[in-house]
Amino acid sequence: MERMQEFLWISGVLARIQGQGVRNAACFCGLGLSTLTSMTSRLRAWFAWIGLSFGILAADPVSSLTLAVIPKGTTHEFWKSVHAGASKAEQELNAQGIKVKLFWKGPLREDDRDQQIQVVENFTARKVNGIVLAPLDSQALVAPVASAAQAGVPTVVIDSDLKSDRQVSFVATDNFKGGQLAGQYLAKLLDGKGQIVLLRYQVGSASTEARENGFLDALKAFPEMKLISSDQHSGATRETAYQASQNLLNRYGRDVTGIFCPNETVTIGMAKALRDIGKAGGKVKLIGFDTGVQSVRDLRNNDLQALVVQDPIKMGYLGVMTLVSHLQGKPVEKRIDTGVSLVTHDNMNDPAIADLLAPPIAKYLKE
Repeated sequence: MERMQEFLWISGVLARIQGQGVRNAACFCGLGLSTLTSMTSRLRAWFAWIGLSFGILAADPVSSLTLAVIPKGTTHEFWKSVHAGASKAEQELNAQGIKVKLFWKGPLREDDRDQQIQVVENFTARKVNGIVLAPLDSQALVAPVASAAQAGVPTVVIDSDLKSDRQVSFVATDNFKGGQLAGQYLAKLLDGKGQIVLLRYQVGSASTEARENGFLDALKAFPEMKLISSDQHSGATRETAYQASQNLLNRYGRDVTGIFCPNETVTIGMAKALRDIGKAGGKVKLIGFDTGVQSVRDLRNNDLQALVVQDPIKMGYLGVMTLVSHLQGKPVEKRIDTGVSLVTHDNMNDPAIADLLAPPIAKYLKE
């Protein structure tokens, strides 16, 4: 009887491992992770006793997972690429025999904090095994992520950082470095002197704030690059970005010689506003961030002089893979850099740049 009770307890532990991973099972049972992992031989012995072959800890501690991937928004082309990367990871994991089901859901607009919070809370209540989250506000999403962790639902943060230590890992571009690349290249184009405008994105977006700070940091090395505006925000859509760009150019259009825009919507809105006043085509040097069909077209037509680009497919892919590794009880890095590149008219046709400018979304997503 004692032998059978011990077997039943071990079976309960294994069920926990299969559902939520070694790390969560260890916490649930009041054991250290190393203690539970060291029980491998004992578990095998017990299963051998009842004539079963057991290899779950030796091979893969997760048999079936439901994961939620929650972007900042669902309309921008950048997020479609992130979705493609997450789907790529899902397909590879299932091909390896690890059953994974992804749920992709986020707010329509990138300024709808309440809706994103609700999505996180809903998936937490549904007891998904884990969440991959791109928080649209570095502070507003802290409490929902903490609540998810308390409920046993771990979160990997992607794209934009969170002012918290409750996330498992942060998978993203080095956005500060990206902003520095933009500032340095703009200074090169202007021979280190000019009248500069920075049109910011929106308050609370950690990724774009880091890019803006990196850009301003780069300008410190060029005292003749005079910043004439850096306190305006574009808002979350192309329409609001276009309107904000028009307002800036109405005031500074005669003086400005260089502009930096920290994301796709701001870049597209500013390029359009420059065309409206006859200052596109390089008359005012414009550096943007992120790729999309329109921004790549603007770069090719020389309405943009450079784009700082991320690798959103890699970001979505590594976000999911990192979460699954954590659920399997494997150690994961707290910060994973997905890379950043400066693309100009001169290198935009290079093979290494091609997939960054036109990510192979259709290869992984069926729309």
